[in-house]
Amino acid sequence: MRRTARRTAGHGVRLSPDAVAAMRAELPDVAERVVAAVVEEVPSYTEAFDTTMAETIRSAVELALAGFLTLASGRRGTDPGTPRAPAVEGSYQLGRGEARSGRSTDALLAAFRIGARVSWREMSTTAVRNGVGSEALVDFADLVFAYIDELSAAAVAGHTDELATTGRVRQRLLERVARHLLEGATAEVVLDAAARADWAPPRTLTAVLVPESQVRPVLNLISPATLQLGEVPGVDDLVLLLVPDAHGHRRRPLLRAVQDRSAVVGPAKPWLEARRSHERALRALDLGLGPDTDEHLTHLVLTADADALADLRARVLAPLADLRPGTADKLADTLRAWLLHQGRRDEVAAALFVHPQTVRYRMGQLRELYGARLDDPETVLGLTVALGAGRGVPTTTVSP
Repeated sequence: MRRTARRTAGHGVRLSPDAVAAMRAELPDVAERVVAAVVEEVPSYTEAFDTTMAETIRSAVELALAGFLTLASGRRGTDPGTPRAPAVEGSYQLGRGEARSGRSTDALLAAFRIGARVSWREMSTTAVRNGVGSEALVDFADLVFAYIDELSAAAVAGHTDELATTGRVRQRLLERVARHLLEGATAEVVLDAAARADWAPPRTLTAVLVPESQVRPVLNLISPATLQLGEVPGVDDLVLLLVPDAHGHRRRPLLRAVQDRSAVVGPAKPWLEARRSHERALRALDLGLGPDTDEHLTHLVLTADADALADLRARVLAPLADLRPGTADKLADTLRAWLLHQGRRDEVAAALFVHPQTVRYRMGQLRELYGARLDDPETVLGLTVALGAGRGVPTTTVSP
């Protein structure tokens, strides 16, 4: 763009005042012809054509050509860029507006090419009619197309900047939705934030904790409506993704997307309850469980209150506390297998890699230690929970 600017700033074209005046008088007609050609030849303008768009294009064309004629007349003032500055700024703003309208740079550049062609045809005809010679006409043509190149470059820059700005703004708005969900904001607050971000609430959201280095590959495989939040409280180097509608049979593709990426996937929850999915994913992460928290529900339940679990283990395993550690651990493992296999001795022996007679002997020891409590449902429940949460006997016990 700067090279083009130098070409227009240092040009040698000097049109006669009569030729410039004649072309300036025809600017409204030229602008009308440019609008008609653009609307007819560029599909995205044809499909969305309305009077507002026509006026926008017409105004941009008139501003651009007025600046060009000032430049071609040789009236520059102290700053060589002054005559074209309003037109360049106008083109830049036009590019931003076209980005907001959803039209691509291809459509924008096509409009500029058509505008250059129509403008050159009309102005060159007027120039010849007003005595501009062939040599000057060649320089005039070069100036016209260099000038249009400069304006189209400004428009593309505006288009690019608008998309970048819009993307950053929307990303911040989407992050705000995610933060509101994690903070437990009211439905009214979250819905308002979603509307501002132009984000359609799904049925469910699934929290996924992903290492920063793996975010981009994962995002390429999941819903584009996924909310993304970095700097998750209490977690370093991980990004939180809230994936919409990954419940039911759609969970499997999500799990495939994060496979071998050190991710943790929480449960699918109603979207306003996404905080619950996030909290479970965090707990699974702390416990070293993953990637699918749905596969670790028992462990997550048993470890939900670590202090209460420690007290329970100490209480129900107290009869083993006075034994030698090795003996106590063997008996605890035997009791665990006995409960899990519902007393089927051969299966218990296979699980422990011992002879069935060894199982019988150890169970005899346990019945001596526990007495009738091994037949008490509440004791059996407590032992099942305590032994299901871990192996071995705690070193600190409380009296039964």
